Amino acid sequence: MMLRMKDTQCVAFLQWALPRLGLHWPGYRKVRDQVCKRVQARLKELGLSEAAGYQALLERNPSEWVRLEAMCPITISRFCRDRPVFDDLTSEVLPALAAAARQRGEGVLRCWCVGCACGEEVYSLRLMWDMQLAARYPELDLELLGTDSEAQVLARARNACYPRSSLRETPPDWLGEAFTIQDGDYCVRPEFRRHIAFELQDIRRSLPEGLFDLILCRNLVLTYFEPDLRRAVLTRMVARLQPQGALVVGIHERLPDEFRGLEPWPGSRACYRRCGDGADHSQA
Repeated sequence: MMLRMKDTQCVAFLQWALPRLGLHWPGYRKVRDQVCKRVQARLKELGLSEAAGYQALLERNPSEWVRLEAMCPITISRFCRDRPVFDDLTSEVLPALAAAARQRGEGVLRCWCVGCACGEEVYSLRLMWDMQLAARYPELDLELLGTDSEAQVLARARNACYPRSSLRETPPDWLGEAFTIQDGDYCVRPEFRRHIAFELQDIRRSLPEGLFDLILCRNLVLTYFEPDLRRAVLTRMVARLQPQGALVVGIHERLPDEFRGLEPWPGSRACYRRCGDGADHSQA
């Protein structure tokens, strides 16, 4: 009978392995159980009794790093997570972006959710626009893209059905209007799934084409990536923003020290506006 890996063993293993994947151990400290359970399952699959044996395997078999990397994404999400951020988007950010798009003569606002997991954030934006803003901007609509590196969570996003616990921050009037109940889950009605695409993509390796008015990258790059990778990915993301476009990060996240190309969006939490040419010249 295989013993369960102790938390101290898993912590020591993650502190050794994560930096080799360009990932940041402090970001995983409070959510490590997700990864530890996956590593434990892999140990069982390989017939190993402890993390030290898995570490030795990684050192002699580089292809196993691909399996380990696939165990590391953290998938914690819900509708309107950190509700004050969505309130700011509704009251301040999206109206300003809509006015700018209208001035450019465009008919859509392009929004990209990076690391979208099961799609709650994408559908939150769709519902927020339709319920609270669409009537003010009849000539505009949202075009929403959600990307993630895990095919399994994207399949759930496309299915658009969620447990009640995922909607605990959702405005109560949305529940009856935007969802149907199927087998105990709340499923987004078809009319609130329009202009939404989900794509398999790893932000470390590739980005979607074109410019976006709004990018949400919350609790991913600035939490889980090592500092050098964090800055490089952030720079590439900012280059995908329209001039004066908005980037939203996690409510407890902060930009790298001396990062250029973004300025705080006045009166909004965790939101930044592209300024200048959007490039990070801090290393110049």
